[in-house]
Amino acid sequence: MNITVIGSGVIGLTSAHELAKAGHRVTVIHDQPLLESVSSVAAAIWFPYHSENSEAADRLLRHSLARFEELSSIPETGIDLRYGLNIDHLPDSDRSWTKIVKDTSEAPKEDLPDGANSGVYATLPIITMTTYLGWLREQVAALGVAFVQETVTDLSQLKNEADLVVLAAGLRGGELLGDDDSVYPIRGQVVRLANTKGLTDWLCDDDYPEGVTYIIPRRDDIIVGGTDTANDWNREVEPETAVAILARAAKLVPGLENLEVLEHKVGLRPARQKIRLERVQGQAVPVIAAYGHGGAGVTLSWGTAQRVVELAVENAGS
Repeated sequence: MNITVIGSGVIGLTSAHELAKAGHRVTVIHDQPLLESVSSVAAAIWFPYHSENSEAADRLLRHSLARFEELSSIPETGIDLRYGLNIDHLPDSDRSWTKIVKDTSEAPKEDLPDGANSGVYATLPIITMTTYLGWLREQVAALGVAFVQETVTDLSQLKNEADLVVLAAGLRGGELLGDDDSVYPIRGQVVRLANTKGLTDWLCDDDYPEGVTYIIPRRDDIIVGGTDTANDWNREVEPETAVAILARAAKLVPGLENLEVLEHKVGLRPARQKIRLERVQGQAVPVIAAYGHGGAGVTLSWGTAQRVVELAVENAGS
């Protein structure tokens, strides 16, 4: 089939990769440069943050984790397996992700910050997104996928070009379908520090009393976050927020103090109560919706792409 993918973030690129591998002729339409997508702001660590908890999501998580673990053996991908600690402040914190990850272990109380209830040590994929997105786009292009930079305002624009459209447009997904107003932004602001001290262990504390806090060391830098403000469309960096992010991170990891600040970034996570990953009827062209991943777009990307290919086969047979 001739398939058009709308969106060049991690969901769009990964879906294009798997569709092209399956033998389809694929075009990716994107309205912004690759490294300006919200995916480029991600820390990124494999973790189902602000995403749904369901058997369907677990299937996506398992496939994605296995693929990232496999890709970590290729240095050019920018993926590393790193050890770290996820902290729980609430006694009923969701730990469903631990059944998918090998070799997790309970953190002793002395390793936890004041006020924490418990914690889990795990080795998870850490993805340097600028490196990874560049590598992924090269792989996609090598499979013959074409890239077109333009803005799609109506899906009917594509009815004479595509047998099928994959809608991986993040926050614009519901808008383009015209039948879904449940997508909303969760604003994320992060600080990128120089990793001159060679830190390797990650730390995440989603329920930290002073605000969500995560420290994700990558090869040459450290992503420190963050914010998780729902329905906040502000894409500008807030200096006072950056100061607060660094202050609470330094309380948890004192080694962050005095590291050089390389960059401040803001991204709007495309959230929805449930991921929309399905065939959509009633449009000018057959559509597969693939959006609403919240803060787990990277984490769910390979599983999502696998399901997109399955839905494409179902579409062809209908």
